[in-house]
Amino acid sequence: MQQAVNTKERIILGIDPGTVVMGYGLVKETGSKIEMLAMGVVKMPVTDDAMLKLQRIFEKTVALIDNYHPDCLAIEAPFYGKNIQVMLKLGRAQGMAIAAALSRNVDITEYAPRKIKQSITGNGSATKEQVAAMLQSLLKFKETPDFLDATDGLAVAVCHSFQRVTTGAGKTGSKKSYSGWDTFVKDNAKRVVK
Repeated sequence: MQQAVNTKERIILGIDPGTVVMGYGLVKETGSKIEMLAMGVVKMPVTDDAMLKLQRIFEKTVALIDNYHPDCLAIEAPFYGKNIQVMLKLGRAQGMAIAAALSRNVDITEYAPRKIKQSITGNGSATKEQVAAMLQSLLKFKETPDFLDATDGLAVAVCHSFQRVTTGAGKTGSKKSYSGWDTFVKDNAKRVVK
């Protein structure tokens, strides 16, 4: 008699918040396999009314959650720059996406921009173009989005997936953490596409 293999699935929504363009990506994780479900951008209305932009972020995030039913939301943290006003605006945008997820009881995890780039490319200082190229290779998609914010949102989702890699060794649900990209690649050689 053959034993049924219990492969856990989850859908991850990744968001790169912004007050002009918000990028998003959705991936489905089945065991150690990741496939892209969708990616895109939400453009904010051209207006001086910041509250309308925040409302759109909230409504579009709720719509993504209601449409795809993700198990969790991974979101990029605002980067620390010299312009305090930009940081404040990004923090508000991030807060609206988080509030939308909370309103639908979706688990939330925040990642620093360097952590996301590091997990996707192995380089915390990678460019948006390098991140997009690595995601195209990893997830096998050809289309190049109009805005790199879309692949940035997708990168957040993939980064979250990489943080929860299960080894299958030991007890059910056991997880192995990796100290770096090299260790992950060594332990997962069959997942690397050359």
